[in-house]
Amino acid sequence: MKNKVLILDYGSPYTQLIARSVRELNIFCEIYPFNAPPEDIDSFNAVILSGSTDAISKGNSLSPQIASLLDKVPVLGIAFGAQLLLNHFGGSVESAKPIDGYGKKHLKDNLKKDSFFQNVTDLQVWMREQYHNVTLSDQIEALAHTTDDEIAAFKIKNQNIYGVFFHPEIHQTNDGKRMLENFLIHTGKLDPSWTPALFIEESIRELKETLGNDKVVLGLSGGVDSTVTSVLLNRAIGDNLYCIFVNHGLLRKNEFENVLHQYKDMGLNVKGVDASDRFLTALKGVTDPEQKRKIIGRVFIEVFDDEAHQIEDVKWLGQGTIYPDIIESISVDGKSVAVKSHHNVGGLPDYMKLQIVEPLKMLFKDEVRRVGKALGIHSDLIGRHPFPGPGLGVRILGELTAEKVRILQEADAILIDKLRSWNLYDAVWQAAAILLPINSVGLKGDQRTYERVVALRVIQSIDGMTADVIELPYAFLHEVSNAIINNVEGVNRVVYDISSKPPATIEWE
Repeated sequence: MKNKVLILDYGSPYTQLIARSVRELNIFCEIYPFNAPPEDIDSFNAVILSGSTDAISKGNSLSPQIASLLDKVPVLGIAFGAQLLLNHFGGSVESAKPIDGYGKKHLKDNLKKDSFFQNVTDLQVWMREQYHNVTLSDQIEALAHTTDDEIAAFKIKNQNIYGVFFHPEIHQTNDGKRMLENFLIHTGKLDPSWTPALFIEESIRELKETLGNDKVVLGLSGGVDSTVTSVLLNRAIGDNLYCIFVNHGLLRKNEFENVLHQYKDMGLNVKGVDASDRFLTALKGVTDPEQKRKIIGRVFIEVFDDEAHQIEDVKWLGQGTIYPDIIESISVDGKSVAVKSHHNVGGLPDYMKLQIVEPLKMLFKDEVRRVGKALGIHSDLIGRHPFPGPGLGVRILGELTAEKVRILQEADAILIDKLRSWNLYDAVWQAAAILLPINSVGLKGDQRTYERVVALRVIQSIDGMTADVIELPYAFLHEVSNAIINNVEGVNRVVYDISSKPPATIEWE
């Protein structure tokens, strides 16, 4: 693929936002850990060095692979990445005071004329407080200063190599996206041609080449990711795709029947398998969230293995893995911690002789939706809220039982129905009810109750990497709370989760 950008992750919490910003320019990019760059590194047309939670030291240096690219492709260092470039070209940076935080700063309006700042008019940037006492070498020229006279951006003379001590990928840097556009398109001469239509065309071609006449078994969930995956595979291999929708007993109310009905007219070969008893038995007595996820994943694979053996000569397992699944499941040399394991990330057990095909593994969630729209998939399926692979298993805190599943299914159905009746469903990214592992004293009629607590989580996001809580109308929350308490046996209290991601994750487990 031409016009590829390599993003090297040094452990910054903002690395994914850099990728999002680049993708929004219709330019393809990939993230790799700084200590494990891709083998085909010479195939990339630009490099961005991400930040880090670490401070620069004399021991920090560019890897030989990256150093070898400096005279071949445009390079941008952000924050820690800028310090690496500074050190490599003979400069240095020291912290004048022990401040380790971020804040809004402003650049002076006398920016040095350079394509990097072309058409940049809003000079507010998001910058770490501790960058002070920057020393430049003869090879480096300053491009911008803050109003406090700190060097904010520099360039290596006579080369397309830039360093910025602020974060252009953060929305608080008001013209940051334009700076990235200037770097990649005006300076780097990359072509912004990576569109959903191009992705579909290249994916179908690659799938045909990879799969040939092989058979693929795919797990459907009714969600956006698995639906788009199934349509892509169906376009590539047709009847050689065998779709299986497994009911693990942790779906939303009536979802098993509803999803099968939705797929009925899509030309897909779909088989429904009710394995809810098998999952709940395997999960009996388990309370640890990671263990629950792994059990659900293991049993899911076992069910697939059983079903795959009923189809002759199946060689591949299709999965709807997307990029955030992969990113959240890896760690960069211990610097960024893996958030959680994902049910569709990782290898298969030895006894299951299937290879994995993941057509969407390089897409963010909003990109999957755009691809689905370009494929002509009905808006009801494309517009569905994300739903975790382990289902309600990660929304029931503590041990899973059939009774707890019933309670949460009823509460969740009320929340979703109310969002639709208030015309709020499409205005939010995800809504969930969570069953907490505590009881609360309450009154129903004249009777004292000691029943369960349900938390509501309604958030806005683009791709799930970050999320903000939504300030829903109080009248709506009041109506939902009353409806749940009055209609769901076993619940006497409803609370609203107002935590953003980060620091909180979207799911509670």
